[in-house]
Amino acid sequence: MPPWLVSAQTRLLVIAPHPDDETLGCGVLLQQVLAAGGDVCVLLLTDGDNNPWPQRYLERRVHINAAARRRWGAKRRGEVMQALKRLGVSASALYPLGWHDMEVTSRLRNDATGSIAPMRAVIEAFQPNLMCGPALRDNHPDHGAAHVLCRLALAGMEPAPRLLAYPVHGGAGTAGYPISVDATAEQHQRKLAALTEHQTQMALSGQRMLRLADSPERYMPADRREGDRSLPWRPPAVLQQWLRLLVATPAGVKDWPWPQAPVVRGPDGVFRLLEQGAGPAFVKLHLDWPSPWIFDHWGWWEV
Repeated sequence: MPPWLVSAQTRLLVIAPHPDDETLGCGVLLQQVLAAGGDVCVLLLTDGDNNPWPQRYLERRVHINAAARRRWGAKRRGEVMQALKRLGVSASALYPLGWHDMEVTSRLRNDATGSIAPMRAVIEAFQPNLMCGPALRDNHPDHGAAHVLCRLALAGMEPAPRLLAYPVHGGAGTAGYPISVDATAEQHQRKLAALTEHQTQMALSGQRMLRLADSPERYMPADRREGDRSLPWRPPAVLQQWLRLLVATPAGVKDWPWPQAPVVRGPDGVFRLLEQGAGPAFVKLHLDWPSPWIFDHWGWWEV
């Protein structure tokens, strides 16, 4: 673990898209910063209210209406409060935004300014020198979009806190995450205890969550990557009329039908994004088709 990561001067802001991400991604780091005399804050984007399969299983119901979803979200908000208590984090350190689960991408697309503003407000109020947020390549759409929002919220901020990315779901993996935070036996047990407070999630995903919790916490510096603006996808021709390309930069967010997207195909067959102004650019290839599968197929990419 690098010496700059944890000290009495550390002011750590954790961005959690859903209840349980704070524990899975940063449960040990939160403890270590507090033990060193630093300060912590957790920004919770959603209450995890759109989480139908565990809710159907635990409540023995098929149909989930708006009232049932609100009740589920309130239950998960209570769980995260208890989990933070287990980690030694005070209730006043939690800033919940109350956004809807599975809608972070649509918020980014439809109201980027209104989504970035509350994040910047928390950053400016807490004044972190270290932030931890989800990985861009995390398969869950809320996680990838949360990473983009973090980067856009920090764009142009001087001095900007150091931003580290943590993996949770499949596509993020752990390869290429050079920073590892090892737990003491006591810290590990506290993290496990915090995880058990998320009973709604442990019901169906307990084994996966415990496997994650048993591994060292890993982080990747979320620095801008310079490149040739090439895209990793070669969309099949049969889908191109329905595909869309979402492009997010500090100048704004636009969503184009693929045939109209600002891309050019080179002689090597690789698509490249045309210049979109200064600062980082994030792109997401997607279909606006309803699907029972919650995870991203193509996900986000930084160019």
